[in-house]
Amino acid sequence: MNNRQIKVSPSILSGDFGCLADEAKRIEDAGADMLHVDIMDGNFVPNLTMGPKALAAINRATNLFLDVHIMVYHPFDYVEKMVEAGADMLTFHFEATEDVEDTLSFIRRCNIKAGLAFNPETSKEMVIKYLDKCDMVLLMTVHPGFGGQAFIPDVLDKVRFVRDTCEKLNIRQGGVVPKKGSPEENLPPFDIEVDGGINGETAGQCIEAGANILVSGSYLLNYPSLKEGINTLRNAVK
Repeated sequence: MNNRQIKVSPSILSGDFGCLADEAKRIEDAGADMLHVDIMDGNFVPNLTMGPKALAAINRATNLFLDVHIMVYHPFDYVEKMVEAGADMLTFHFEATEDVEDTLSFIRRCNIKAGLAFNPETSKEMVIKYLDKCDMVLLMTVHPGFGGQAFIPDVLDKVRFVRDTCEKLNIRQGGVVPKKGSPEENLPPFDIEVDGGINGETAGQCIEAGANILVSGSYLLNYPSLKEGINTLRNAVK
């Protein structure tokens, strides 16, 4: 797997909304690498979840890296609010704005990481021009908006394509293209995240295709032991 570190990002969307702080702490104690927080506006996707105040409450309850995924139109307008609320990485949708590059640049100027998400039906070729302009690409393996959906196997081809493209263009973590002989050549591979229908079986398929960050909600949060569930995903490919 070319020294890719597999990271697990449980989605608090599948947790108990009446006890978000407790759920965040439970996820941290179980050994998660980061915590995935979904923000939905009811327009870009047909669902409403939480806003900056809820995110700030989660941030106060955990030291985990907050992997914040905003499914909203006009994402530029949300950046400062999410940064103030504690986001460590802010990922928005390619399909939600015409100002993709400006939004990525603004997020980075706020001193947090910038991610770019793509819906299952969006052409894989659309990803290429942004690989050196963001810190992570999120490839949705379900249609965004609701938890508990079935995994879409066709997205695996997109994951392979993006990983192969990163390797051909030598794009490393953070979208860095290192100069020959520079210390940046030692940077880890570029981060590719998958979200939707991730379980013990599909996690292995995604890792083999090239993903290294696994978002999982209902599978993990309903697992008899959250810690065991996280380890199951992290070790889905030996």
